[in-house]
Amino acid sequence: MSTYVNRSSSGRFPIQSPAPPNKILFVTPPYHCGVAEISGRWVPLNFVSLAGASRQAGLSAEIYDAMTLDHGYPEIEERLRESGAAYLASSALTPTIDDALKIMAMAKTINPATVTLLGGIHPTFMYDELLKGPSSVDYIVIGEGEITLRQLLETLEGGGEPGSVPGIAFRRGDEIVRTPPRPLMGSIDDLPMAWDLLEWERYSYFIIPGSRLGAIATSRGCLLSCSFCSQQKFWGNSWRGRDPRKVVDELAALHETYGVNLFLIADEQPTKDRERWETLLELLIARGLPISFLMESRAPEIIRDQDILWKYRSAGVVHISLGVESGEQETLDSLRKEQTFDQVRRALNLIQEEGIVSEASFMVGFPQETPESVKRTLQQAQELNPDIANFMAFTPWPFMALQGEIEARLRSDDYRRYNLVDPVVQPAAMTLSQVESAINACFRKFNMGKIIDIMTMKDDFRRGYLLRASKLMMSSPFIMKKLGIGMLGSLPAKVAEVKKRFGGS
Repeated sequence: MSTYVNRSSSGRFPIQSPAPPNKILFVTPPYHCGVAEISGRWVPLNFVSLAGASRQAGLSAEIYDAMTLDHGYPEIEERLRESGAAYLASSALTPTIDDALKIMAMAKTINPATVTLLGGIHPTFMYDELLKGPSSVDYIVIGEGEITLRQLLETLEGGGEPGSVPGIAFRRGDEIVRTPPRPLMGSIDDLPMAWDLLEWERYSYFIIPGSRLGAIATSRGCLLSCSFCSQQKFWGNSWRGRDPRKVVDELAALHETYGVNLFLIADEQPTKDRERWETLLELLIARGLPISFLMESRAPEIIRDQDILWKYRSAGVVHISLGVESGEQETLDSLRKEQTFDQVRRALNLIQEEGIVSEASFMVGFPQETPESVKRTLQQAQELNPDIANFMAFTPWPFMALQGEIEARLRSDDYRRYNLVDPVVQPAAMTLSQVESAINACFRKFNMGKIIDIMTMKDDFRRGYLLRASKLMMSSPFIMKKLGIGMLGSLPAKVAEVKKRFGGS
C-alpha cells in the first residue's frame, strides 16, 4: 500500500501513514414508475450488507440512494464527480436496468479508470446480453453477492486475477468470462450490515404518521414453485432462516440507535418454518419493542397459523399482503400458486379479525385474458373484500422460461415497461390499451366500493390506516392520471357524503 509523509508538530520526526483506502460508491438507479413512491420511501437493504462486505475488503463505502432522494442525472453526475470513488456499484431489476447502465456509463465518462460493478436479479440471469459488445460494466456479480463482492474487491485491490473469483461474469477481450457459480452461504446470521451509511431521516411510511421505516430480512429464499416468479430461481430453490434471537437483537439495535419504529419484512417466505416464526414472534412480544411490521405471506400459511395470529398482532404485525393473482382458478392452477379462493377468503377474514390490515394483489393481462375474465377478477376481489386490493399487469421476466403463447404475445422489448404497471403482453382477445384501461377500472371500482366499508369500520386502527392510504392515493398525480378525471372528482365527493351520513372523521 502506498504511503504519505506526515510531519509531527515539531517537524523533526516524519511519520509514514497509510494512504486512505479506496472508496466504493453504491448508487440506486433513479427509476420511478409511480407506484412504490406513493406510500413511502424504502431502504435499499441489499446495499447495506454489500457495503458491509466492501468494508471487510478494506474499502471505505458510501450509499447514495438517488431514487429515494428523487435525484435526476444532473445531481447524480455531480455526486459521482464529488465522490472520487474508485468503484461504482449498482443493482438492478428488469425495469431499472437501463438506468443502472446509464449510471455505469456516466461514471466511465467522468473517470474511465472507475471500476463498475453490477448485481441483482436481472444481471444475474442476463449477464451475457449486458456484456455483449461495448459495455460500461466491468464486472457482474451473479446471485448472492456479499462473499463474491468482498473477494472480488480483495482480488482487484491486490492486483490478482478476477477469473479466480467464483460467481462473476466479465469481458476479457472479445470473450465473456463466466466463472464457476458460488455456493450459497451456509448461514446468513452474521452478515456485515453497514446501517450507519443510511440517511435514516429519508425513510418513512406515509400511511403511519411519525414512522421511521427500516427493513429486515429474517430469511432468504423460497421453496414455492409459482411459474411467474423469479425468486426460487435466484435462490436456487432454497430457503435459509436466521436465528430468531439474532433477528430480534438487530431490530432492537436499529430501534435504539436510529429510532426505527416500523420495519418491512423483506423475506420472500418469512413464515415458511412455523416453529422458527413463532419463536421470533414470542421473542418480540417478550422484548416489548415499540415497533411494527409490514409483511407478505400466503393464505395456506395464515390458515396454518390461525391459532397464533394473535401473536402476529402482539408482536407488532400491522399489515399483511397476500398474492391472489387471478380471479380464475384455472389460471391460478396454471401459475402453480398452490392455493384456492376458499383459502384466500378464510385467510383474509382471519387477518382482519385480528385487527391487521389485509392486502391482496391480482394480475390482469394473461394471454388468455378477456374482458369477461377481468370482470370475474374484479368480482372475486370485491367478494374477497380485502382492506386493500392491487391490480397489476401480468409481466413475464425476460430470464424466465416463457411458454410459447406468452412469448408470442410480448409486445415490448423496452425493459423500463416491465414494471407490473405497463402491460407488455397482449392477450388474444384484448389490446394493450384495453388491458391498461381494465386494470385502471378494476382499481377505481374496487376503491369506490370500499369507501362506506372503510368509513363504518369499528376497528379504529384499520379505519384510520385505510383513510390515510386513500388520501395518499387521491393526492398522487400518478394515480389520478391513471384513473382519469372522473375518479378525481367522484371519490372525494363520495367520502364527503359518507362522512356526512355516518359522522366519520
